[in-house]
Amino acid sequence: MVDAATKKLIKSISIDDTSSIKAAMTAIDAGGIGLALLVNSEHQIFAGLVTDGDIRRALLAGSGLSSPVASIPRPNATVSQSEMSTSEIASLFSKAIRIIPILNKNNQVVDLAIMESRVRLPIAEPVIGEKELRYVTEAILGGWVSSAGSFITRFEKLFAGYCGSTYAIATSSGTTALHLALAALNITTNDEVIVPTFSFISTANAVCYTGARPIFVDSEEESWNIDPELIEASITPATKAIIAVHIYGHPAKMDAIRKIASKNNLKVVEDAAEAHGALYKGHRVGNLGDVGCFSFYGNKTVTTGEGGMIVTDNPDLAEKIRILRDHGMSPTKKYWHIALGYNYRMTNLQAALGVAQMEKIDSLLAAKERISVRYSEALKNVPGINLPQSHDWAVRSTWLYTITVNTKSFGKNRDQLMEFLKSQEIDARPAFPSIHKQPIYNTGQKLAVAEKLSNTGLSLPSSVNLLDTDVDRICTVIKTFHEN
Repeated sequence: MVDAATKKLIKSISIDDTSSIKAAMTAIDAGGIGLALLVNSEHQIFAGLVTDGDIRRALLAGSGLSSPVASIPRPNATVSQSEMSTSEIASLFSKAIRIIPILNKNNQVVDLAIMESRVRLPIAEPVIGEKELRYVTEAILGGWVSSAGSFITRFEKLFAGYCGSTYAIATSSGTTALHLALAALNITTNDEVIVPTFSFISTANAVCYTGARPIFVDSEEESWNIDPELIEASITPATKAIIAVHIYGHPAKMDAIRKIASKNNLKVVEDAAEAHGALYKGHRVGNLGDVGCFSFYGNKTVTTGEGGMIVTDNPDLAEKIRILRDHGMSPTKKYWHIALGYNYRMTNLQAALGVAQMEKIDSLLAAKERISVRYSEALKNVPGINLPQSHDWAVRSTWLYTITVNTKSFGKNRDQLMEFLKSQEIDARPAFPSIHKQPIYNTGQKLAVAEKLSNTGLSLPSSVNLLDTDVDRICTVIKTFHEN
């Protein structure tokens, strides 16, 4: 008996075999399994299938969105008959064939056989659907492929509205967003900026780009973010700002950080590169300090391939950032440069991806939450596996689901577990090394909490495309490794 969900899926991905490529892209996006079924509209007789890869190749070869989907070159579809046994159907699967339409005696699709677990599970991957392809195609056909075009403005407005900020300025990366933010805040040579040591290295590098010096502070044990109780001891007359990183999608303690900043006349920069959609006491992160910075790298929840965004409510700061982003050029006089600026602009093609991604951000975040909950439930009783914790005032946006491994209880260390996962075709990454221990900084400090997190933290596959069975497989491998 075919369940209701499968019937609904078949209906959503079925299109008439005379339909356009655009209609096929819409069906592929709706189904979320990477293909559309072509059927005869009158009798619903199966006529073939088309994958997202077939469409990409056709568009690159010169086909348009209005071209008939039947004209796309594609391999013959592998199908099975409803009377075939499960083992017979399973024998049809291969590395290239993961979904097989099951036909009745009238050659109508009545079920789908899906190989639910992929051979290799990546740590993260972008989710590119029909809208992304459509918007990028629109930008290409319109000729707006560089740093001007309507998608730039649309993306900035969408993102500002989502964060609850007045202004948003798109940039070429999350790192350039941080650099621009600091430069616009007049951070310069001989200044100091408080930075959590447990972060990706670009947080500190952006400080150095301005000529200033990063001052590293340890983490709190629960959320892994910068410990506000340790900040004031690091403040000197040269301190000008604090960067609050929302590490792995959990908000930092912004009230405490802002209180310290206000007391000491410091600016607050949010590094929200990993925290799209995270909430601090009901408010979106990014708009809780003087300026917030985001990344849209390919492994982020929202991606433009490469790219970043700055958000702020300060009109003077926003204007200064825009000027610095565009070679320091006057906003009113072309090729008249009023400041030493940078070429940190986002392209219209990247922004087209961003607009499509923002239009489905709620579903992306929901998928991330589903994966996080399933991991936590499956791993909660495994000795030596410590799950990511959250403060009750926070809503984490789980960029990468990251655990820590207690060697004594687990029986093996983090690196041994990581290598075993990789031997089972499961990608896993160590947590960020503490920046103060990196060769280019190496301050000689002893920051115990961050160092422990760096040595024991392990990020598990967190792609939105993960099925529940994929998560179950990962957890089973971890449990098996512990037991054996």
